[in-house]
Amino acid sequence: MSPLVEQPVEIAVLDYGMGNRRSVEKALEHIGARASVTAEHERLRGADGLILPGVGAFPRAMRNLGELGLEELLRERLAAGTPVLGICLGLQLAFERSSEQGGAAGLGIVAGEVRPLHAADLKLPHIGWSEVRFARPQSRLIADLPPACAFYHVHSFAPVPASSENVLGVADYGAQFVSAVEAPPFWGVQFHPEKSSAAGLRLLANFARICVAAQAPAAHARDGEAPGGQARGAQAPSAKTTGPAVPAGGNPSGEAVPRG
Repeated sequence: MSPLVEQPVEIAVLDYGMGNRRSVEKALEHIGARASVTAEHERLRGADGLILPGVGAFPRAMRNLGELGLEELLRERLAAGTPVLGICLGLQLAFERSSEQGGAAGLGIVAGEVRPLHAADLKLPHIGWSEVRFARPQSRLIADLPPACAFYHVHSFAPVPASSENVLGVADYGAQFVSAVEAPPFWGVQFHPEKSSAAGLRLLANFARICVAAQAPAAHARDGEAPGGQARGAQAPSAKTTGPAVPAGGNPSGEAVPRG
């Protein structure tokens, strides 16, 4: 199978002691990106894009990020325009606050807070495939994905953005919840793309393409000139992609996906 991303791109997965770091790394390698799992600041500064994964409790995750100096590093990289993708708890950490375990302040990248799922009589945590309905078809993160597509979720909390402008996708589990947000250069998903078969790999490939597009403007800004005669800030060409289109609904490949 040809890689989904054909242009060189290096994406670093933040290692702060929580989350599905290795599975994310393997998924990135599968799509053709160079991937690493690290907490080393210089390696994180040198990457074309960052992924903030996470499984576990919000307060502990924020403590870990702070103790490793990664909280400030994330803000630094975002201010510099480096694309960042939050996955599951990594999405929640981007918000201003969570009510989990008595409450804790978050990174404040996206205005809003994280609250418990209103699952009615359904079992928590929510574990399994849920259809995500995308609200912004023009978003680069969901290029080549259908308007509604199933992704694998594992969570008991969900983000509540202060502005609908940041809502990229919603899903249902007892009640509607926000499952994807965007506040470029930050994007976040409540589901696990690395466990979501063809649709998840396509989304990760789209993020890698966003990272590729961010490379050229950054390089030419350092050189003090615009690329190829283009106006400064013009978007660089995106990476080529190959592979089958992702069908709407259901597990796109029919593969069994481990729980957890």
